[in-house]
Amino acid sequence: MEKIIKDYENISIRPESVAGMLNFDILFGRSVPVEMEVGSGKGTFLLEEAKAFPEKNFFGIEWANKYYKLAVDRMGRWDMANIRMMRTDAASFIAEHISDESIGVFHLYFPDPWPKKKHNKRRFFCDENLTQLLRILKPDGIINIATDHADYFDQMSAVAERAIEQKTVKQIDFVRPAGAGESELVGTNYERKYMKESRKTYTLALQKL
Repeated sequence: MEKIIKDYENISIRPESVAGMLNFDILFGRSVPVEMEVGSGKGTFLLEEAKAFPEKNFFGIEWANKYYKLAVDRMGRWDMANIRMMRTDAASFIAEHISDESIGVFHLYFPDPWPKKKHNKRRFFCDENLTQLLRILKPDGIINIATDHADYFDQMSAVAERAIEQKTVKQIDFVRPAGAGESELVGTNYERKYMKESRKTYTLALQKL
């Protein structure tokens, strides 16, 4: 029997319903720290982190419609009150609708590496988007990143180094998510798949100055 994928209106937020800056206190109905993930996939990280930290709220963005629907269905079945998800272009939504100093931690795990050189400009982690992330992060806020793609990691490191030189961030130890197993760094479906293929995971963590 084919599994029925349900939409949950308390989890799924339509981008067209947001006018101006998103108010997380109204969205979640409470005022607590908010963490954000771009590229939530099927929601493995979000679910485990939200279960481990019920005192926090989590906002995830996923562009792939199939994965987005699976993640919303998953969160809804778990009746997760501290998760909201949206399907939209992350870079433009962050720039236009996320308020200054509203996010405590930003998570980016195994983003699309756009491996062809002519597509590299589509990569999410770049100087322009880092400027936006630093704008939305609270003082001392953290950016936690993981990728399996060596070339993309080199680009991430170069972007980070420029920000370090500008004294807008400092590099810190990567914070292992709650769902990471004993031999895992992140605990996502992608990491588990890549571990079976003996692919290395590269991590980077930055703290806003």
